Amino acid sequence: MKQFRATVIAALTVLDEVVRRALTEDLHGGDLTTEATVETDTRAVARAVAKTSLVACGADVLARVFLTLDPALRVEALVDEGESVPAGTHLWTIEGSARSLLLGERTALNFVQRMCGVATLTRRYISALPQGTRTRIADTRKTTPGLRALERYAVRCGGGHNHRDALGAGVLIKDNHIEAAGGITAAIARAQARAPHTVRIEIEVESLEGLDEALAAGADIVMLDNFADAELTEALARARGKAIVEVSGGVALDRVRRLAELGVDVISVGALTHSAPAADISLDIERIG
Repeated sequence: MKQFRATVIAALTVLDEVVRRALTEDLHGGDLTTEATVETDTRAVARAVAKTSLVACGADVLARVFLTLDPALRVEALVDEGESVPAGTHLWTIEGSARSLLLGERTALNFVQRMCGVATLTRRYISALPQGTRTRIADTRKTTPGLRALERYAVRCGGGHNHRDALGAGVLIKDNHIEAAGGITAAIARAQARAPHTVRIEIEVESLEGLDEALAAGADIVMLDNFADAELTEALARARGKAIVEVSGGVALDRVRRLAELGVDVISVGALTHSAPAADISLDIERIG
């Protein structure tokens, strides 16, 4: 049994705002059903139960939802963040006012089902990597608006890594930047001249010719977009020792091992956040007084 403790994610200033907005969305008109059927002095315990196997994630967010509604509630985490658990596992318990439990039930579940789903899918990608590999699985900015911090935390719980958090967190020159800048060489030259010296220059390329130009221009990281394996092998040979190689573009789970074995440094997967199915978690409430 592990008493709930705040961790780094709970300290994020964005969390309070996200929780506040979610609660306002659900409770702006009150809770007619709970107010009509449950007495104010009724106490209960709620148990969050995994209905399928999953990676546990979101204890702090669940706690923040309930404690925002009622600071007198007692929240307890029964498993560690990032722990893989089988169906039937009790994940978290919340004890106190039955009314408060019912008010926060759906909002809390919406958050943790989403976060556990992202963590679980990420863990599947991590598990597909060969033992001892240095290849990283990374997310992208294809996140749910307003929930990026939570989803990226879930990626880390699943064992993955985060790409740049926002547009101001790094230089990533994509196809539209290249077009607007007048070409690969011009785009890299301007980035090198204007970006802070602490920032690496990454550029997306779609062909071996584009790769050669990017390497010649001094790119630090090259993102190979939708390269077939045969073309990728040649690209890795050309880039070896010159730049970090990232592969992107609809990378399916069954291709991960092959990419790692070829020597890719980073595999970025938008699906970790934009297509992860929500985990199946129930919140079972038992009256205790």
